[in-house]
Amino acid sequence: MRKDVRILLVGEPKVGKTSLIMSLVSEEFPDEVPLRAEEITIPADVTPERVPTHIVDYSEAEQTEEQLFQEISKANVICIVYAVNNKKSIEKVTSHWIPLINDRTDKDSRVPLILVGNKSDLVEHSSMETILPIMNQYQDIETCVECSAKNLKNISELFYYAQKAVLHPTGPLYCPEEKELKPSCIKSLTRIFKVSDLDNDGILNDNELNFFQRTCFNTPLAPQALEDVKNVVRRNMTDGVNDDGLTLKGFLFLHTLFIQRGRHETTWTVLRRFGYDDDLELTQEYLFPMVKIPPDCTTELNHNAYLFLQSVFDKHDKDRDCALSPEEVKDLFKVFPYMPWGPDVNHTVGTNEQGWITYQGYLSQWTLTTYLDVQRSLEYLGYLGYSIIYEQDSQAAAITVTRNKRIDLQKKQTQRSVFRCNVLGARGSGKSGFLQAFLGKNLQTQRRIREDHKSFYAISTTYVYGQEKYLLLHEVMPDFDFLSEADLACDVVCLVYDVNNPGSFEYCAKVYKQYFIDSKTPCVMLAAKSDLHEVRQHYSLSPHEFCRKHKLHPPQPFTCSTIEAPSKDIYTRLTTMAMYPHMAQADLKNSTFWLRASVGATVFAVLGFAMYRALLKQR
Repeated sequence: MRKDVRILLVGEPKVGKTSLIMSLVSEEFPDEVPLRAEEITIPADVTPERVPTHIVDYSEAEQTEEQLFQEISKANVICIVYAVNNKKSIEKVTSHWIPLINDRTDKDSRVPLILVGNKSDLVEHSSMETILPIMNQYQDIETCVECSAKNLKNISELFYYAQKAVLHPTGPLYCPEEKELKPSCIKSLTRIFKVSDLDNDGILNDNELNFFQRTCFNTPLAPQALEDVKNVVRRNMTDGVNDDGLTLKGFLFLHTLFIQRGRHETTWTVLRRFGYDDDLELTQEYLFPMVKIPPDCTTELNHNAYLFLQSVFDKHDKDRDCALSPEEVKDLFKVFPYMPWGPDVNHTVGTNEQGWITYQGYLSQWTLTTYLDVQRSLEYLGYLGYSIIYEQDSQAAAITVTRNKRIDLQKKQTQRSVFRCNVLGARGSGKSGFLQAFLGKNLQTQRRIREDHKSFYAISTTYVYGQEKYLLLHEVMPDFDFLSEADLACDVVCLVYDVNNPGSFEYCAKVYKQYFIDSKTPCVMLAAKSDLHEVRQHYSLSPHEFCRKHKLHPPQPFTCSTIEAPSKDIYTRLTTMAMYPHMAQADLKNSTFWLRASVGATVFAVLGFAMYRALLKQR
């Protein structure tokens, strides 16, 4: 909502503009009226909307036309004052004042107008018959008020309506000619309905309506009040209430009714609570709350965020198969202005046999987004209404910023859950296959992936000493001379060469010597395509000799040319090295280091699956 409101009073001389202002301030009619009142500011604590309000008077006798134009450009709302006993001043509203204001304001951001009929104490009839056709002709006119500065009639109401026209404008919400909500308002309220429909059954039941009411207005509805609301809808439309809950049509009808009865503030309170600005766009403050990320720190979702995302998944997994079909994904993202996931997501995270994103894959994708682009993750959580449903100040409450990696190294332990492995190697060495194998895809399955659907990332969970962790694999483009800091910044490096290509290992050796020989980042040599015949490499040292010389683990054989899903052992090893970089070198000769990690992984993978199945039964 606006920080303050600026009200400008214009009109013909002697219609009582200055008297209106002075009567408001002193609460009595002034004996002497100056040509123009000084600008006054009403403090926030004495206005109904708790917003400071500036009231500005215009005097033709004291001010130039240029000064008038400046005031029009600064005003948030303009009151055109006429005298109800002066026909000429009424005619001037349409012949002079409205055209003059429209010429001086941008067509797309017209300032709201209020027609003010002063001196009602001097006549017995109302000017409304004359004014109503004018109101119907000009959309910018919010309302008309008849008042009397002398009798103090409707003075405070006049300035309240002026405030309301700025803070709760009708223009963006409602089309008076069509007597219906505007498309942008329908779109915003539809998103609000979908976010509030916690079980996604297309109706707001009593619990959801009460939660919505408490969220927006800090008070639940009494059972009788709930029934009264539903009865109003039932009386006016056949499909507004279904199974004793409010449908989207009923929800939109209620807001139309509020606006038609002059209660725009009700609809605006709802819209603003859900993050909308005066143009019905989600505000930058709502979508992108501040999160400070110091150097060498990473971003992860916390426990509450995962619980929320689990509830969003449950709400859209209609067939309870623990995977999201394309239709279910589309339904989930209906509250977004665009589709955030492309076809590459299906080759970045785990999918089922039909290629649909699994529950684990869905959480993995959210984990990846939060790690790589926390602002994007905050935006997505904003569209889903995280801060509203979890009653937080902002979705920044969903994010954990990990401590500096140097502290982890010093303390020889980490609280992080996500570890990044950069995968480097010459073209054709098997990097893409290595990424896809992590998602359980063998070579045969990989060959069916379309070129334009491929991903440079793969993320899934591994278990290290019984702890579930995320390993994020990133395939780095093999342009040796253009490796950036981002290409090199990671927790563990995997250097891939093709055992069947004699020129493949040289790239790995060069990259290691150029970038990683003095680094504290653990490195692993991967002998890819190990199902093929191993040939002698065109390099001065064999891969085994190179690893021995540089105190690296021996090259790890790997193939994805298998009938079943490829082995996951290497991914557990990479995660273990990322978690315990200080041990990776110390335990070089100690095979039990790997054995302990691998056995722990197997046991906990089985346990984890059993627990997950139990969880599903509860769901």
